[in-house]
Amino acid sequence: MPGAILSPHLKSAIRNYALLFFGCVLFHVIGTWGLPLIDRDEPRFAEASREMIERRDYVVPYFNNQLRLDKPPFAYWGQVASYRIFGENDFTARFPSAIAAALVALSIFAWGTRIGGNRVGWWAAIIFTLSLQTFLHAKAAVADMWLVLFVTLAHWSGYELLRDRLSPANQTSNIKHQTSYWWWMFYVSLAFGFLAKGPIGWIPLATVAATKFLPLDGRLASRFKFARGVLFMLAIVALWGVPALIRTHGQFFVVGIGRHVVGRSFATMEGHGANSFGMYLLLLPFYFVTVFVSFFPWSIKLPWLAKQLWQRRDKIDNYLLTGAAIIFIIFTLVKTKLPHYTLPAFPLLALLLARKLAAEKAATRFFRSCAFASVSVYLAIAFIVPPVVARFFPAYQLCRESRDHLRPDMEFGAVSFNEPSLVWYFRSRVNGFLAPLNNSRAADFMTQTGPRFVIVPTSLAATLFPNHPSDWKMFSTRGFNVAKGKHVDLTLVLKPD
Repeated sequence: MPGAILSPHLKSAIRNYALLFFGCVLFHVIGTWGLPLIDRDEPRFAEASREMIERRDYVVPYFNNQLRLDKPPFAYWGQVASYRIFGENDFTARFPSAIAAALVALSIFAWGTRIGGNRVGWWAAIIFTLSLQTFLHAKAAVADMWLVLFVTLAHWSGYELLRDRLSPANQTSNIKHQTSYWWWMFYVSLAFGFLAKGPIGWIPLATVAATKFLPLDGRLASRFKFARGVLFMLAIVALWGVPALIRTHGQFFVVGIGRHVVGRSFATMEGHGANSFGMYLLLLPFYFVTVFVSFFPWSIKLPWLAKQLWQRRDKIDNYLLTGAAIIFIIFTLVKTKLPHYTLPAFPLLALLLARKLAAEKAATRFFRSCAFASVSVYLAIAFIVPPVVARFFPAYQLCRESRDHLRPDMEFGAVSFNEPSLVWYFRSRVNGFLAPLNNSRAADFMTQTGPRFVIVPTSLAATLFPNHPSDWKMFSTRGFNVAKGKHVDLTLVLKPD
């Protein structure tokens, strides 16, 4: 009988994993189809993935027909796969992040089950999933959730390679330790972590290296076979990296590593951080403050968790705490700061909190209350907020209003408002690329032959095109430029032929 092949325990495990995965995916995708992509990162990722398909080039990303060397390609590959299955739209651009977040929850559940049983596994997965920063980035068309996934898998694999010495004897005595499997998992995860978002994906190496300060048997270091493993990891990265470097004449390294890794460490980018040494010192506690918002509602228990860890912690706690601390310290020292940078530490915080809460019988009521309240609030936000705020996204609204008049052969440009969302939305109907213009060039642009349109501030439309032909169309909208934090009033001037 086919049903007799699976034991009751295995059936239960499969059911739990399936329930968690599909439940997380459904939870994270709700609302993603109704909220326009938010400038600037989401449209950049989404459009670069579309241009990968158009160019049939999956090595070097482009955005608006220009090289985009900011990030490695893994997130683009995920979006390309999503587009192939579901088409190109806001939902499919965000769908891979929901998948990645669900896979993180599965990893946390499996890891938590191994270090504390089903109760710890379930609680840790739910804590991570219902954290505010997870809720936001699991719905975002960016690379962060893929980074979190691979960093979590690498941390988990590192733990498994050290498990004999980290866990009490009664938890490991009956388990066959598959060091070979976890060795492969560790270095493959590090490689894909780099392909997701660069060298920050190698943080678990620092966590493992820090275990030398714990009372471990030195012979365990041989399990990692660092020289062989690092070469294997670099070989995986090189499968993409070498062709990318050759084709960009080394610019992928100069821009991706030089500007966006080294540059972010020593200078602020796009205004995110401190521009003076005094302000830098003032912002050193930034992540230790913002975690109370990012990790909400579970951050309510962080002071209690700190007290518990101070009074009593075991080697597993030390490993999890070390990994989380390294992430917080690295980004504290980096000059460019954004609240979500410490997101890779959240799985470790979730496991730490779940272990301590699960040991407290009185904590069950708090956990259930927080989980129920969070789900209720997040679902209300996901259902209600997107359709309410969508009308304030100017690029999205202009595209909707003018779409019946757009043709694939049109050229288009913009004055003052050159946000990536214009490229993403209008290139869904127009084959050309956005041309940034100034006031004088806008008028010349519209006098050229062929169908075209230009987007200008409404206050300039009458001045730039005072006597336009009667067949020209004009569409106006008011909205909010999220990237610059200011209101905008835009008009699209369209010449049909």
